[in-house]
Amino acid sequence: MEMPERKAAMRNPGGERLSIVVGGGGLPMPLGGHILGPMPHPHHTPPEAAPARPAGGLTARSGEPLLLRACRREPVERTPVWLMRQAGRYLPEYRAVRDAVGFMELCKTPRLAAEVMIATVQRLGVDAAIIFSDLLPLLEPMGLDLEFAQGEGPVIHNPVRAPADVDRVLELTDVDRLGFVMDVVRATRAGLDESIPVIGFAGAPFTLAGYCIEGGTSKAWLHTKSLMYRHESAWHDLMGKIARAVSRYLVAQIEAGAQVVQVFDSWVGCLSPHDYRRYVLDHSRAAIAAAAQRVPVIHFATGNPALLPLLREAGGSVIGIDWRIDLDRAWEMVGHDRAVQGNLDPAVLLADRDTVRRCTREVLQRAAGRPGHIFNLGHGILPQTPVENVLELVAAVKEG
Repeated sequence: MEMPERKAAMRNPGGERLSIVVGGGGLPMPLGGHILGPMPHPHHTPPEAAPARPAGGLTARSGEPLLLRACRREPVERTPVWLMRQAGRYLPEYRAVRDAVGFMELCKTPRLAAEVMIATVQRLGVDAAIIFSDLLPLLEPMGLDLEFAQGEGPVIHNPVRAPADVDRVLELTDVDRLGFVMDVVRATRAGLDESIPVIGFAGAPFTLAGYCIEGGTSKAWLHTKSLMYRHESAWHDLMGKIARAVSRYLVAQIEAGAQVVQVFDSWVGCLSPHDYRRYVLDHSRAAIAAAAQRVPVIHFATGNPALLPLLREAGGSVIGIDWRIDLDRAWEMVGHDRAVQGNLDPAVLLADRDTVRRCTREVLQRAAGRPGHIFNLGHGILPQTPVENVLELVAAVKEG
């Protein structure tokens, strides 16, 4: 369906007024062909302009991007860096786009979603592009009534609260209804230099089940735990449906061109290790297995470092670490035969630039130059984050 044409006004650093056109009229590309033009840091050379290192880490010697080699724990010239929510509300240009386009409309408009991420990668000088999408659209073809309500976040209007509700959740046998996501993968890959790999992603079964059951976000996940403890058979039925859907979804993204995939278990930290093993482990393993035969899988969870050995057991060539544990200790728990990703506290980016640089170096020091470290935050960039601090972080990682 053709969308109505709308415009969003933006200004570049020089004050020039810019316009993007969203919808059937096409998308003119300002500032070098992209919506979010590269804006150099006012106080130091932008990372992508540094002459000593090729952009994105691609070298004639290796023939492959830094990130892919780090995922396999191969030697790298420097630590690769990308950031969760690197295209997000902290960027004024992104906010300008969102003033004109709703979140799900942006996700479902492949050309625009790709341009948002491509331009962000170019501006920040990071080493990977995660596709611009969300965890929850996967649930729509499974029969969940999803809405991103203004100011409220995601809302599922028909939550799964009882065994009978589990029965009405559909098996995802065909990912065609999610074809817009695969189009985003293709468009993002086509718009980037080969030195920048594209990361696809999906929610992990527990996190997606939590959204299904709670009907949105939650602090205590009481409805989720109630179904899990009281109706274990129905719980496993629901988790099995979601795990199979995630597996098919990830494989479809890989077939569309994703070179790495990340599985986000954003809410699983509310569980004990015992409960993770009983109620979650097998389903996470099933969700990851097919993708792991094709590309590196980053398995990321937050909220409970005690789960790290179980994340390794569930699968993933890279284990994502949040900020609640020191990186070196986390790597010991995961095992040095796996790569790790992380793990700066996102709140550090709210501090002054010297603190950002110091804390970034502390994470690098804990990695100790061991092959297999990908620098990232312990969660997504906060909306209040100054852009210059993100640039400072990227520069500090590249300097080593």
